[in-house]
Amino acid sequence: MSQDVLTTETNRRQLQQIIAALSDGVILLELDQSILWANEAALRMHGVTRVGELGRNVREYAECFTLRYRNNHALTMEQYPISRVANGETFSDVLVELTPVDDDRTWVHSVRSMVLTDRDGEPESLVLIMSDVTDWANAEQRFEKTFNANPAPAVICRLSDLRYIKVNPGFLEMTGYSRDQVIGASTYELDIFEQAERKELAIQRLRDVATIPQMQAELRLPDGSRKQVIVAGQPLVLNDEDCMLFSFVDMELRHKAEVALRQSEERFAKAFRLSPVPILICSSDEQRVIDVNQAFLDTLAYDSDDVIGKTVTQLEFIDDQAARTRLLAALEKNGRIDRVDVRVRRKDAELLECALSADTVNIEDSPCYLLVLMDITERKRTELELVAAIEEVMKDASWFSRTLIEKLANVKKVNSPQLPSVSFTDLTARERDVLGLICEGLADKEIAARLKLAPNTVRNHVATVYSKLDVHSRSEAIVWARERGLFSGAWNAKGQR
Repeated sequence: MSQDVLTTETNRRQLQQIIAALSDGVILLELDQSILWANEAALRMHGVTRVGELGRNVREYAECFTLRYRNNHALTMEQYPISRVANGETFSDVLVELTPVDDDRTWVHSVRSMVLTDRDGEPESLVLIMSDVTDWANAEQRFEKTFNANPAPAVICRLSDLRYIKVNPGFLEMTGYSRDQVIGASTYELDIFEQAERKELAIQRLRDVATIPQMQAELRLPDGSRKQVIVAGQPLVLNDEDCMLFSFVDMELRHKAEVALRQSEERFAKAFRLSPVPILICSSDEQRVIDVNQAFLDTLAYDSDDVIGKTVTQLEFIDDQAARTRLLAALEKNGRIDRVDVRVRRKDAELLECALSADTVNIEDSPCYLLVLMDITERKRTELELVAAIEEVMKDASWFSRTLIEKLANVKKVNSPQLPSVSFTDLTARERDVLGLICEGLADKEIAARLKLAPNTVRNHVATVYSKLDVHSRSEAIVWARERGLFSGAWNAKGQR
C-alpha cells in the first residue's frame, strides 16, 4: 500500500473521530455514490442505529426515505440532497422533511454539502451535513396556523428590506387585496401608516425595532378608496430575521356600531321626553335622580331643579315610607317591579293613586333604574264606587241566586287586595258557625235565634270575624269564604231563591 493511500486512510479516520462527536449529522460518501460512514447524530436524525440502514448507496437511500419540501411537494431522487452532493454539487440551507418509508415519524433537516479535495484539488470525499430543525419547524408551523386563523387583520414585514412576507386572510378580506399584491410589496408601495396620527413615531419605532402603539391611520385600497383603521406593531423574530407584526382594527365596524348605538340612544331619549307617562331615571346605587321627563314634572307639579340630583327617598313622592322602602328593596333585589299600586304625593300635597313599574337599564355603561308611573286615580275612584254599589246590593245576599252572587263577587275581586294570610282555622268554633250562617244569608237576629245566643253576643262574634278576616261587610265575608270553597254544602242546599 502506497504512502499516499495510508495518509488518506489516516486522515479519514481522524476526520471521522472529529465529526463523530458533533451535534450536526454528517454522512460521508465515496465518489462512486456509495455511503461510507455516518456519525451518531446523522443516524438519530434518520431513526436508525446502523450505517447500513441508510442504504448502501444513493439509490437505496432514496428507497428507504421519503423527502418533501416544506410546501409538501415530494422530491424526486435527483433532487435528494444526497444525490446532489453525490454529483459533486455544493449547496447550503436546504430545508426538507424526511420520513422513513416504514415509519410515520418525520424530521425536518436543514442540509448543506461539502466536497473534500486532495492536495491536488481533486474531489476525494463527499460530505452531507444536516441539522435537526424539527422543533423550530413545528413552532413555525404552529405560528403559521395561529397567524392565519387569527380573525384580526395582520401582516408581517421583514425589517431588513421593509417588505411584507406574510399576510393573513383577515387583512385580505378587510382590504380586498390579493395575496400576490401584498407578499413582496414594500412598505412604500403599501403604506399602512398613510395619514397616521403619529406617523413619525411609527417610523422611528420601526427603525428601533420597538413596539408601535395603537394609532389611527388610512389604508389605500385596490379600488383607490381609503379605509379608516387602527394599526399597531409588535417586533418578532421569524426565520432568524427581525420582523414587525402589524395588526389592524377596522374602524368602519366600530363606526357602524357607534352610529347604531347613538341612534338607539336618540330614539330612547325622544321616547323618554315625549312619553305622556311620568318617567324617572335614577342611579341604581344611591337611587339618585338623573333625569325625569316633562310628564313627570307636570303630573307631580315639580320643577326639574326640585328633582334632579336628589334621591328617591329625599323626594318622598311615594307617600307611604314603609311602601317606599319595600319597593326600593324589591327593586334592588330583583332588578325590576311590575305594576305595584302606590299612593303618590304631588308637590302641592295632593295624593294620586298610581301603578308603579320599574326596570334596570344601562345608561353610559352605568346601571340605572327606570321608574314609570301610571295615574289610576280616576280608575280607582270608579272601582271603589262600583264596589260600594255591589256591597249595597249584596247586603242581603239571600235574595240573589248563587250565580249572581258569584258574578258580583268576581267583579269586586278584580279590585280587591291580595288575600290576607289568615286561615279559616284561625277562627274559633263559634266564629266559624257565625261565618257559616252569614254565608247562608242570615241576619244577626236570625243567627242569634239559630245559635240560641244573645244579639249582642252575635254582634261581637261578627265584629271579631270581620277583624280576623280583614273584611268590612257581610258581602266581603261571603266573598272571602266563597273564594276558599267554604260552606259549599250550605250553598248547594239553598239552591236558587
